[in-house]
Amino acid sequence: MALRFEHRATDADAGIVDRVWRTSSDAETTMTSVARTCCHLIVTRTPGQLLVTLRGPETRATTAPVPPDAEFLGIRLTLGAVFRPHPATSIVDSDVSFPVTRSGRVIIGGEDWETPTYENVEQFVRRLRDAGLVVPSRLAGPEPDRHRSTRTRQRHHRAVTGLTQTAVTQIDRANAAATMLRDGLDWRAVVDTLGYFDQAHLAHALRRFVGHTARGLGTGDDPTMSFLYKTDPRPGS
Repeated sequence: MALRFEHRATDADAGIVDRVWRTSSDAETTMTSVARTCCHLIVTRTPGQLLVTLRGPETRATTAPVPPDAEFLGIRLTLGAVFRPHPATSIVDSDVSFPVTRSGRVIIGGEDWETPTYENVEQFVRRLRDAGLVVPSRLAGPEPDRHRSTRTRQRHHRAVTGLTQTAVTQIDRANAAATMLRDGLDWRAVVDTLGYFDQAHLAHALRRFVGHTARGLGTGDDPTMSFLYKTDPRPGS
């Protein structure tokens, strides 16, 4: 069964969070998790269990298990936002789980917090920001290091995001290509628009970062991927 996602923008600090999503599962299954440049805080509720996990940037597509009878809430952090004490550099292609109390509260920074819901993400984020546990992205706003050398800017970018600028560009472009193909655009137009060398170059990027071929995305052979991708409607997610 395909996972159907609902997502919305948020009026929380734009330097910290820019997207919220939720979905649920009926039966045990798997889904394709596409490469992402940003961290996600994911709340998973199953009968008798609550999990709160911070997932780091993902440099390749993977297959992720989906438990049955589960409800998921996802909070996508802005690129470069820091969730203390786990900066993106420490959880690239990985994740970390937070303890939860018997009463269903999550422990972050040594304190217990009300576990967020789809409706109150903004309040949750503001409380963590005020406590210094989430820090706005240093990449947001006016260019802070325009006078620095290219090498210094690259080091700064990797130190903040966990990824090189080249990796971010490649992931952004592959995600944009997946969206265009899913929406019915011919692969030739995608190659021309996004600057891929040829079909083979596009196919390699899609397999690595999206986990699907151009043909599969174009024909909708895998509905799970289509619905999964709707959680991140903008490139670079």
